[in-house]
This record gives sequence, C-alpha cells and structure tokens, in this order.
Amino acid sequence: MKQNPLGSTGISVSAIGFGASSLGGGVFGPVEEADAIAAVHAALACGITLIDVSPFYGDTRAESVLGKALKDVSRDRFLLSTKVGRYGDDVFDFSPARARRSIEESLVRLGLDYVDLLHVHDVEYGDLSSIAEQTIPELHRIAASGKARWIGVTGYPLAALHTLTRTASVDCVLSYNHCALNDTTLLDRLPEWTRSGIGVINAGAFSQGLLVGTVLPLWHPAPPNVRKACADAVNFLRCRGADPATLAIQYASTQPGIASTLIGVINAHQVEAAVRAAETPIDDELLREALGILEPIHNHTWKTGRAENN
Repeated sequence: MKQNPLGSTGISVSAIGFGASSLGGGVFGPVEEADAIAAVHAALACGITLIDVSPFYGDTRAESVLGKALKDVSRDRFLLSTKVGRYGDDVFDFSPARARRSIEESLVRLGLDYVDLLHVHDVEYGDLSSIAEQTIPELHRIAASGKARWIGVTGYPLAALHTLTRTASVDCVLSYNHCALNDTTLLDRLPEWTRSGIGVINAGAFSQGLLVGTVLPLWHPAPPNVRKACADAVNFLRCRGADPATLAIQYASTQPGIASTLIGVINAHQVEAAVRAAETPIDDELLREALGILEPIHNHTWKTGRAENN
C-alpha cells in the first residue's frame, strides 16, 4: 500500500485509510462484531495504516469494537485518529472540559495510551471563534500531555475548515464529500494548506452512497438533481460492466496532495476490494464518460451546521 506524507507531521499514512464509522453500525446497517474485527485485521494485513474513528459513531460502539480488534496488535502497525465535540445526531459540546473527558473515555474504549490524531468533529455545528480560542488550544494541551500526537479539524463546509486553519494552529484537516467524482472543491484548497504544512485527509469518496447506488437514508442532504445525475452515472457504469465503487475509489485516492482517503467498510471482503481498486490503474475512457454524465452537477454542494459557517 502506497504511503503518503501527512503535512509537516513527519509521518506517512496509507493512501487508503480505514473509516471505522462502519464498525458502529447505524447508517451502514447492522454489523456483526466478528466481521468488524476481521475487517480491521484484513486492513492491517493489506498495508492500511490509518484508522479513523469517533465516539459519535454508533454511540461509542465503533471505538469499543475497534479497541477489541486492536487488542493484540503491535502499536507501531497503525495510526489511530479519533475526535471530540460530537456525541450524537444533535449532541455537540466543544468545551475544553468535555474535550478532556472525551479523550480519556476514548482511550479506555480503544485500549490505548494515546492517539496519533485528535480532531475537533464537525466544526460547522459550533462557534468557530470559540473552537479556535478554546477547543483547539485544549487539544494542544492534550497533545502536550502525551495523549495525542497531532491535532486537526473535521467538517463538511470547506469555508469553516478554511477559517479555522487561518485562525488556529492545526496539523491536519479531514474533509468529506469534496474529493469525489461529483465534487472536487477540496482540490481548490490544497495549495494553501500544502504551503502551510497542513495534512489533508479525504473521506466520502462515495458521496455518502450517491456514487454506488445504495438506498439513501432519509436525512441525505443531496438535492434531487444531484441524486439523479449520480444515479445516472452509476447506471451507466453498471451497464458497462464496471463497478461504481471501484471507479470512485480509484478517482478519489489518486488525487495529488491528498494524504489518505478513508473508506468505510464492514467486512474483510470489502477491505480487500477497496485495496484492489486503489491499486488498479483507472480506465481513462470510462472515467471520462462518467465525469461527462456528472458534469451538470459538478461541485454542487449543500449546507450543513450553522448558516454562518457555510
């Protein structure tokens, strides 16, 4: 598995990362614990080194299952990322006190002494000034205490992430749904973050299911025209005998400047399929035709969180 540098941290991460939100079940459907643990072990065997999780995923279940999977794994075989700030669909607490308590609780569930990356989760739902002036400095104190190595911010609106990287000191940005076949707006932000030594992690290569033809949850924010164009692209690929997930992974994971692309998987078979996709050369003609179908809605985004943070 190809390894890429993560900003100025001095570490490298696998081009494909393990998105452990799937271990909590939820929008991914029921996940058997044995399958989840096998998926983690398969990822490590395939050379995936970055694992991303959060107490929000599955109401802490993802962290607990991940802790079981990593129990007998040498600590130097993986880089672990978790988060503070979001704890439920509508439960947010970005206070320093909650951040301190959150990392302690996460470490217990994970069975670890420290995490490699500690992010503020979904910053668009908080007051950005408060996050810059209180939450992020607290994460630096947590890092200084030895419970994290580097810190970052995550969210959907690129404007919110941009604001925080200009007003506070972070090592990493985790963005989702903005480096995919239908939306590449993340790439516009890369030059500035690269110059600042900020590592960039991408998630949402499937645009939360839009690009693989899954039944979308009721809360999915994509407007009708985006849904239709993505469905048309999926149908085209299937008619050509191609796997939409493969093309989505190939495209997202090979964009220059992206350190790692997180893929949510629920079993070892999906892990191996994702790794094969990332390591197989892309079909340029197939890509061109798929992008042509998506061109009318290219870079169409939506708003999440507080209006002023979009």
